[in-house]
Amino acid sequence: MDFNFPLRKIIHVDMDAFYASVEQHDDPELKGKPIAVGGGSKRGVVSAASYEARKFGVRSAMSGAIARKNCPNLIFVKPRFDRYKEISMQIRSIFFEYTDLVEPLSLDEAYLDVTENKKGNPSATLIAREIRQKILDRTGLTASAGISINKFIAKVASDYNKPNGQKTVNPEEVIAFLENLDVRKFYGVGKVTAEKMYRLGIFTGLDLKKKSLGFLEEHFGKSGSYYYNVVRGIHLSPVKPHRIPKSVGAERTFSENLSSEIFMLEKLENIATELERRLQKSKIAGKTVTLKIKYSDFTLQTRSKTLPYFIATKDLILETAKELLYQSSLENSVRLLGISLTNLNTEKKKKSEEKESVLVQLKFDF
Repeated sequence: MDFNFPLRKIIHVDMDAFYASVEQHDDPELKGKPIAVGGGSKRGVVSAASYEARKFGVRSAMSGAIARKNCPNLIFVKPRFDRYKEISMQIRSIFFEYTDLVEPLSLDEAYLDVTENKKGNPSATLIAREIRQKILDRTGLTASAGISINKFIAKVASDYNKPNGQKTVNPEEVIAFLENLDVRKFYGVGKVTAEKMYRLGIFTGLDLKKKSLGFLEEHFGKSGSYYYNVVRGIHLSPVKPHRIPKSVGAERTFSENLSSEIFMLEKLENIATELERRLQKSKIAGKTVTLKIKYSDFTLQTRSKTLPYFIATKDLILETAKELLYQSSLENSVRLLGISLTNLNTEKKKKSEEKESVLVQLKFDF
C-alpha cells in the first residue's frame, strides 16, 4: 500500500520481564521459579514479575499481599536498580552500534530509527535479530522486538511474539494488521478506554476505523484524533534521541497509612524538596501542579491546579500542593502521596523540534 506520508524503519526493543530476568540470571537458583521484584509484606508492591509468576496472575503494581495470595510459592526479591541501570547501559551501547537515533522509554525498552544506519544494512528485520542476539550474548538476557514504519506499530508488534521473539509489519501489511487488532492491543488504549470502546461497539481496529473523526473526538476528546490516525497507520512522531519530558514528579509510599492532612504536611515538604532538586537538575519549570493520592484501598485520586506562571521552587510547589490537599476531604487513609509538575517550559522546544523534523521517502526492504 502507498502511504502519502514519509515512512521510516523503526525498531522497538523491549526486554523480557527485565528486572525479574536480571535476578534470575544473577542467581541461577531462581531460574524457572515464580519470582517478584518488590516487597512481599502487607505494604509491599510488585515492581516486576517473572513469566513463571505471571502465569498465576502476578503483575507489576500489584500489592505484595495479593501477589502472594495468587501464587503461594512466589519468591520476593529486593530490587537492585543500580544493577538494572548497569545492564541497561550495556544494552543501550549495542543500540548505538547501529544508530544514534535511539529513544529510551525506560531502562528496559527503546525505539531505534534504522532507516539509515551505521551498518548500511537495508533490512530492519535483520538488524533487530542481530541486536537481540548481541543482547543475549553480552548480558544473558532475552529481548523482543517489533519492526515497522512508525513507533506506534513497532511498539504494538514488539508484544506480539513475547518473550524472546520479534514481529515485522511490512508497509503493505500495516492496514490489515491494524484492522484485525483488538483495540485492547492499541498502544495508548488502557483498560478503561477499551471498556468504553467495547460499549460503543468498537472491538477491533476495523470497528475503530469505521468511526468518524467527529465521533471519536466527541467520545474521547483530544485522544480521538490520535485513534483516528493510528488505525490508519499514521503516527508521525520521530525517534527523539533526547526525549523532552512532559512531566517531572516525585512520590512516597508510607510504611503506615496516614489518616490526617496534618500528618501529611511533613511528607509533602520532603516530596516537594525532592521535586525541586529534579527540576533544578533538568533546568525545567512548570505551571500545573498535580497532587497524587493513593488510598489504603489502592484507589487513586489526583487534584491539579494551573498557575499563570512557571514555578520550580520548593516553596511555591509546596504551597500549591497544600492548597490541593485541603481542597476536599480525604476519602480514606492514605498510603502514598506524590507531586508532579506538567505544562512545562519545554513544550515550545518540543513543538519547534517537531516542525524541524524532515524525512525522506525511501524504497523499503524490511
